[in-house]
Amino acid sequence: MTQGSSAVQRVDLGAESALVNAARALLDRAHEADGVEAFSEGFTKELGRASDHIYWASLIDDTLCSLAACAPDGSAELVVDPASRRNGHGAALAETVLQARPNAGLWAHGNLPAAQALASSLSLHPTRELLVMAIDGTALQRIGGFGATGDALPAGLEELSYTESVSRWGRDAVEQVWLDVNNDAFSWHPEQGGQTAEALHDSMDAPWFDPDGVRLLWAADRAEADVVPALAGFHWTKRHSEEVGEVYVVGLSSAYRGRGLGDPLMRAGLEHLVAGGSRRVILYVEADNVPAVRRYEAMGFEVAERHVVYSAGPADRANAVRVA
Repeated sequence: MTQGSSAVQRVDLGAESALVNAARALLDRAHEADGVEAFSEGFTKELGRASDHIYWASLIDDTLCSLAACAPDGSAELVVDPASRRNGHGAALAETVLQARPNAGLWAHGNLPAAQALASSLSLHPTRELLVMAIDGTALQRIGGFGATGDALPAGLEELSYTESVSRWGRDAVEQVWLDVNNDAFSWHPEQGGQTAEALHDSMDAPWFDPDGVRLLWAADRAEADVVPALAGFHWTKRHSEEVGEVYVVGLSSAYRGRGLGDPLMRAGLEHLVAGGSRRVILYVEADNVPAVRRYEAMGFEVAERHVVYSAGPADRANAVRVA
């Protein structure tokens, strides 16, 4: 540390904390400098809440210059103000987190050279890699509704938005079936599996949530007038801006796998995004999910960013379970 810097200290970033706005401003400055968000959505939405996250920071003359957040599962994210870098703040934060949680997984969003160097200096190694893949231009137009060549929706299935589905069968019934399919499809996944109605509503309360951007694939041949039918799968989309959309979550019920529904389900969401103005679409996928990566590459997606978890422990996703 240089003269004038302070030691890392535990801080409160709950609803009454005066540091919340400073933390958000710090994250904005880091994003502008690095071109990638330092904290993921799962961490940023906890700022200003009564949260079980733990925060450490260093301040110079009461000005926040670095911040680390650690979730209950041991995953952690760190950020240093661009103006305060190369002064040991990153190393001090990482060492503090690892002292508290020796098996912590430290996210390096974008896996920038500085993060790689810090991990090496602490003898940490990659234990997880999350890819951001993107598609744009003619490749997106081809599968997003302009001359799409994918398989047509099989007979007996009907695609509806969340809004349309709720209008037919009611919110509670639709959301319960949606949750059931999500937890079936992602029973293996540390973040997406085991979702509750509370967690679903928390995500739906986000400013970007669009009920028409949730595309639900229903077994129409099993539908009854007042009974919600079986849900084959869903494609939940997200808009980052007017021109950038995201394949947020795609899930297929185990009862409907192997029926060629992956292509029409993906295309349903992409068509919605393109129709709304998206000219670039991204998605997140685990690097070791080789079949999925190859499938997205075949559709025209390319790797745009790499997000890596560094840890002192074994290559075990249980050490870092927050998706960027």
